[in-house]
Amino acid sequence: MPPPRRSTLPLILSATALLVPLATACSGGASDGRSADGGQRLRVVMAFPPAQAMSPYGDDAVTLSRLAVVEGLTTLGRDGTARPALASSWKREDARTWTFTLRQAAFHDGTKVDPAAVVRSLTAAEKASPKPRVLSDTGITATAEGADTVRIATDEADPLLPQRLANPSLTILSAAAYTGRTVDPAGHATGPFVLTRVKGAVSATLERNDTYWGNKAEAPGVDVTFVADGTARANALRTGSVDIAEYVPVSQASLLGDRLAHGFPSARTNGLSLNTRRGVFADPAMRAAAREAIDSKALVKAVHEGRADTARGLLGPGVSWAAEARTAPTGRTGAADRARVARTKPIVLATYTNRPELPEAATVVQQQLTARGFTVEQVVRDYAQLEADALAGKYDAFIQARNTLLDTADPASYLASDFTCDGSFNISQLCDPRVDAAVDKAAAATGTDARHTAAAAAEAAVLGTDALVPLLHERFIQGYDDSRVHGVALDPLERTLVTADTRVG
Repeated sequence: MPPPRRSTLPLILSATALLVPLATACSGGASDGRSADGGQRLRVVMAFPPAQAMSPYGDDAVTLSRLAVVEGLTTLGRDGTARPALASSWKREDARTWTFTLRQAAFHDGTKVDPAAVVRSLTAAEKASPKPRVLSDTGITATAEGADTVRIATDEADPLLPQRLANPSLTILSAAAYTGRTVDPAGHATGPFVLTRVKGAVSATLERNDTYWGNKAEAPGVDVTFVADGTARANALRTGSVDIAEYVPVSQASLLGDRLAHGFPSARTNGLSLNTRRGVFADPAMRAAAREAIDSKALVKAVHEGRADTARGLLGPGVSWAAEARTAPTGRTGAADRARVARTKPIVLATYTNRPELPEAATVVQQQLTARGFTVEQVVRDYAQLEADALAGKYDAFIQARNTLLDTADPASYLASDFTCDGSFNISQLCDPRVDAAVDKAAAATGTDARHTAAAAAEAAVLGTDALVPLLHERFIQGYDDSRVHGVALDPLERTLVTADTRVG
């Protein structure tokens, strides 16, 4: 998977530089950070500065979602199912058509959330260039139906439309947000907090939305600073300069201790993709030998200091239903013995530097494969220098960190892109009719239980080919003092962080 745009950051600040904007970011509050009503503002340091001027059509939409500024028609529960947000209910009319009933809500600028506003926002997203990633595999057409109903049609049958509409890129904004070719969510969204100021890639200011349709935010506002350097974020938390530090590096977590560093399962799996089309790993027995060589527990200990989960499959503990639905891999080939492995030519193992733990993982994996008899050469570069060659199958093995739930919180799109004959991100070069059939079945299934069962069967089919050897499942680490900061969202889907319930004291 391409690393998030968060891996190529335009801003690196030192721990000293971090303190300057935090000292001046509070707007309208007392010197101790308290507002006129006595509540304490939140001070948050985030890892990824805005890259598209807070446009909802790129990754900045996730930042807006994590700060509780924007909302869509739906939201996602921890199990990945759609829950009401600006839509109070919905109904599937036929294979391609759904109707959504809106709740009574207002935008930050005071205008009403009505069907016309929903149609305007969804149409703008559909026509955006480039189109939001969540719409890359489907088209939507929204029309107003009466005073509080919107009808949405998809190009093809889409059982995931309610989950798709929870994506932050499909946020609903007021008419004033759309001027020319730009979309400005500041003051035009619906969430518990109002974005009132953005200072480039340095800081942002949020105020409480006192007319929010749900529970009013506990904190009167949020002062945000963007700092790419993980050590600087951890230092700011350690010294009390911030209340919440996003994405604490594993290397800093042990220094902070359990009171300040809070790890939780994610939907991100680190895996070893093996080239099934050419080279040593075109032989299933060699892929099986590589699988048997991998010691996930050793990787977790050596690379993540124990702050990760050992490999359980493609879908880790951050996918809440996966363990219960999982079935054993099917059709695996027996592994080649060490003598046969030792006679093969050297293999090229590649990974990228954008995620600092991956080169460390590559070194451990190289040692484990060498112990099994393989001769291993490493290629470690910036992701942008590797992607084209990886997709073209020029490496024997490739280590990557992959979000298995992608844009719709459902693994079907990940399975299709990574493991089917026509997959757009098929680094393993896998083309197996059994896998394609299983993935197609998962994509077409309707109903939560049926989709989980079908996805688990597709996972088993992929694992049976040994096209990808799971290495470990990452945990995310958010930093805050749990004795004084409450209500921080530990979200495996990475869409929430600050909520209406987040507060100091």
